[in-house]
Amino acid sequence: MNYLAHIYLSGENNLITIGNFIADGIKGKDYKKYSKDIQIGILLHRHIDTYTDAHQTVRQSTKRLHKKYGHYSGVIVDILYDHFLAKNWKNYSNIPLEKYIDTFYDSLENHYDLLPIRIQKIMPYMIADNWLLSYASTKGISKVLEGMNRRTKNRSNMNEAIYELEEFYKEFEREFSIFFDELIISSKEKLIELNLIK
Repeated sequence: MNYLAHIYLSGENNLITIGNFIADGIKGKDYKKYSKDIQIGILLHRHIDTYTDAHQTVRQSTKRLHKKYGHYSGVIVDILYDHFLAKNWKNYSNIPLEKYIDTFYDSLENHYDLLPIRIQKIMPYMIADNWLLSYASTKGISKVLEGMNRRTKNRSNMNEAIYELEEFYKEFEREFSIFFDELIISSKEKLIELNLIK
């Protein structure tokens, strides 16, 4: 899953959310350097990634892209699924998406010192261009895919995946919906388990 899903699945604890958000930059046992709540967020993030990669419905989505995009298919599906979460946000939260995202950005700024340097560098761009809210439109997703393609020095052709999104929109949305309901349950169970560990 991509940024928005990881943030959403963290629950209401700001530090767990921060931990989940920064987890990709925390390698191995380095998570133990952080406070308990941030550790929980990092471990939750790892659980979400493992669960997602192994899920049969997600594999259906990635299979549709694999011939053209190879090992980038999983990354593309993560981004597409964040689109469907943003688009269908009212199904998952009573808090309007804009307000939810603004609250998260405020939390990022309030916990700036806890963020890895890489996140500190991208944060101003993320907020200024409102990456998370842009996921709600196909135009926004197209820009995200273009940015990811640039990061691979145009080797991945990920920018072209907007065409597959348009062609198989209903299929991707249905797969997201099935998968995400199950991921929510799994994430809640993992959060309870992690909170019980002293």
